[in-house]
Amino acid sequence: MPQPPIVSRAAWGADESLNNDAPEYGTTINAVFIHHTAQTNTYSCVDSPAIVRGLRALHLNQGWKDIGYNFVVDKCGTIFEGRKGGIDRPVIGAQAEGFNTNTTGIAVIGTYTAEDAPSAAKASLARLAAWKLGQYKVDPLGKVTLTAGKANGKFALGQSAVFNRISGHRDAYATECPGTALYNQLPTLRAWTAGPVAGLAIKTVTGATLSGSTYLTKGSITVNWAATTPTSLITKYEVIVDGKSVAAKTGTATSAAVTLAAGGHTVQVRATHQSGKTTTTSSIAVTAETTPPVFSTKPTLSLRTGTVDTTAVPVTLAWKATDAAGLKEVRLTAPAAKTYGPTTASASLTANSGAATSFSLTAQDLAGNTAAAATSGTPVIVQETAATKTGAWTKKASSSYLGGASLSSSAKNASLSWTFTGRSVAWIVSRAATSGQAVIYVDGTKTATVDLKSSATAYRNALWTKSWSSAGKHTVKIVVSATSGRPAVTTDGIAYLR
Repeated sequence: MPQPPIVSRAAWGADESLNNDAPEYGTTINAVFIHHTAQTNTYSCVDSPAIVRGLRALHLNQGWKDIGYNFVVDKCGTIFEGRKGGIDRPVIGAQAEGFNTNTTGIAVIGTYTAEDAPSAAKASLARLAAWKLGQYKVDPLGKVTLTAGKANGKFALGQSAVFNRISGHRDAYATECPGTALYNQLPTLRAWTAGPVAGLAIKTVTGATLSGSTYLTKGSITVNWAATTPTSLITKYEVIVDGKSVAAKTGTATSAAVTLAAGGHTVQVRATHQSGKTTTTSSIAVTAETTPPVFSTKPTLSLRTGTVDTTAVPVTLAWKATDAAGLKEVRLTAPAAKTYGPTTASASLTANSGAATSFSLTAQDLAGNTAAAATSGTPVIVQETAATKTGAWTKKASSSYLGGASLSSSAKNASLSWTFTGRSVAWIVSRAATSGQAVIYVDGTKTATVDLKSSATAYRNALWTKSWSSAGKHTVKIVVSATSGRPAVTTDGIAYLR
């Protein structure tokens, strides 16, 4: 197992002139005992060297030959060399009375009775324990029988007991150390120490869309993953495609980009723990395909009902897009930006009168392939004054009418007709509770009877529309029905689309 970074005694300022006692050594490391120093948790990590010096001074004042712990870890995860004698040797400390020989003690600065130790500190505990036990090929998940070399109030001299290879101080001595919260994390520490990487899972796939249980992509994806084992204990990650490693990343990585050939694939992520043990995620299915969507019905434009203004003539944009792998969306990119779902086939929009407007669409499938299509049209408003009139009509003025004026008639069979060349037409009227009915003729054929009655007064209302598959010359004629009790018909004219 690799040795983690360790701050030497010289680096944290140990005054070696304070004691001349030679270190003592065991022959192996059978177990690691975890401690807390029972100090404040609110210290700054820049003060950690001073805290370690203070611990050593405390232990020297107690008559010990040196600091009792073999190692000290602060809440930021920095590891400090403890009792002198060499970090890579089985130095006998004063950290688990009766069981100091052939064990090592690691203390975390702080009090962890109710508050759990920070993740950085626990990660360093695991790294350090892995290295020290690994020096002697000891399984961190195993157990060991130890014999008390001294009576300590919990064990009698010569009494044997079974310990986890990573234990808490309280397992060997009558104490709360290392605090209940940290003690309860020891199973997690053992798992982190021994490996393999835990909690590994693919979280998302960027550049692809999930359809059912399969991700669809054009080919380039980014696989994103997460694991619960600290990154400092992970050697590397690999992305596995169809059983082969295609991308390798460091243990701190959380994603990798890969490019897939056309067709179906299985994708996994493999993590290698510093112990060499590997973990592989469940496979996900990813299909790469590059066939774009198809506009099976090209976009078309027609007039629709609604309120008409010179800057906002109501139009309907219609289309039909399909894709073999699955359509994701259709986006309107001009004259405005809007996004529609895969089953939407039309949109109610507006266009300026007298100006050609282009409507551009982009269809995108679940794999990310796109196809573009467009249509254009020019709405034209023809005022009532341009109509051919029969019967009695009265001019009405109001800013609510198109152009400020309108024609109104209550005379039976009074008519207005307009001739135009276009592909869609709308009749524009004013409506009220007293409005009557009119018959509409298109190219000499009776097409509809339209009732203008409305509980709410409405102006510039495109009440009736008709469209054709292509532009042509047409005549629209409206004839007043003179409906009993409400004979009046008031009209602004027509709009047509060319």
